Amino acid sequence: MTEKVVKVGNGQGFWGDSARGPAQLVKGGGIDYLTMDFLAEVTMSIMQKLRSRDPQAGYATDFVSQLERILPECVEHGIKIIANAGGVNPEACAAAVDDVVRKLGLEVTVATVGGDDVMPDLASLIAQGHPLTNMATGEPLAGDLDRVQSANVYLGAFPIAEALAAGADIVITGRVTDPSLTVAPLIHEFGWTETDFDLLAAGTVAGHILECGTQCTGGNYDRWDEVPDLAGIGYPIVEVRADGEFVVTKKDGTGGLVDVGTVTAQLLYELGEPERYLTPDVVADFTSIQLDQDGRDRVRVRGVRGSAPTDSYKVSISTLDGWRTTAQLTVGGPDAAAKARATADILLARLAEEGVTFADDDCRVEVIGTNVLYDGMLPEPASPPSEVVLRVSVRSSDRKAVNHLGAELASLLTSGPPGLTGFAGGRPKASEIVGFWPALIDKSAVQARVHVKEVV
Repeated sequence: MTEKVVKVGNGQGFWGDSARGPAQLVKGGGIDYLTMDFLAEVTMSIMQKLRSRDPQAGYATDFVSQLERILPECVEHGIKIIANAGGVNPEACAAAVDDVVRKLGLEVTVATVGGDDVMPDLASLIAQGHPLTNMATGEPLAGDLDRVQSANVYLGAFPIAEALAAGADIVITGRVTDPSLTVAPLIHEFGWTETDFDLLAAGTVAGHILECGTQCTGGNYDRWDEVPDLAGIGYPIVEVRADGEFVVTKKDGTGGLVDVGTVTAQLLYELGEPERYLTPDVVADFTSIQLDQDGRDRVRVRGVRGSAPTDSYKVSISTLDGWRTTAQLTVGGPDAAAKARATADILLARLAEEGVTFADDDCRVEVIGTNVLYDGMLPEPASPPSEVVLRVSVRSSDRKAVNHLGAELASLLTSGPPGLTGFAGGRPKASEIVGFWPALIDKSAVQARVHVKEVV
């Protein structure tokens, strides 16, 4: 009897990733599940703002348009889709998906997983004894409620698995941990339980490897010149057995590279304490991971150990922390770098005349082309550059002060040093600074919600 292997591919590493990923993975079949990861901390605040303007907004609209392209082939090959595209409004996302399903004339069961959005409940949660203390500063949230832009709990994999068990072909979630998108189908397919800690840890490692898409198949890799056909890079797939051992690979004929080096690079991504990689479902020990090359573009992962999870969920809270903008000009000709620095001095002096000043920590002048990114780490160029980019960035709690920088920028073209160009983008305007407020909350205070319905 052939051993069961579940194949999960991730076609989306972030909101804005290429639409070619999902299309590549589902073409011709070959996978059982397609995961798509759209969310980051700042994404939630953007979606919350969109929803405040339109009750039917607040989700990743790209997901809906991508589904119209790939769903017929997914149905043909029995590929189920799991995506956190719901953002802060999974129900509205599901309604938009329903419209696509009907348009395509398909019979598909769509499920949503919610309960992560606790922003409406913050005041009552605090009153009930959940201070939502900032894990970095130790401050309770109560005094900063008026600055909160979004607040979402990182849910785990079991509610998604519940939706799959109820027959869902597409599961749309709000905020869940990134690896949960991969762990959930493994729970569903293999019957892993809440106390199968080593298995859940293995699934978590698989999900962590997949979560950034092509970062594990040669993208963003320091030995980039050894990666073949980056233009046609393949999106990653894990082939998982019931015992938790799995292989990382990609589709035949695609570009990129899967070897111990590329997989290791992704394993180190956003890794805090290696022995204690915390998720809602398990604590994974990344030091237990064993990697072996298992043929061309195949890396076998085994030996992963796990232990019981904590009794808390992490809460990602975003806050309004002021305003910022960046003014940018291209400076060319002789003494380009000196002219750029003089231009910045002129700009800041004129702002000061108008009573607009910024503290040293709130103003940054960069002359791109003079090793500014590696200041003090690289030797000075043998000859001065003949063209540079001047970038002046400021931040303040005063939106008008920030906008004043953009108002003064254009005048420099005729009242500053010669050779200033590159103002085609128009006047820079103030944008919000989104602060990150990480907190913990007792799991007993949060209830995941699963809703499943067939679309015909």
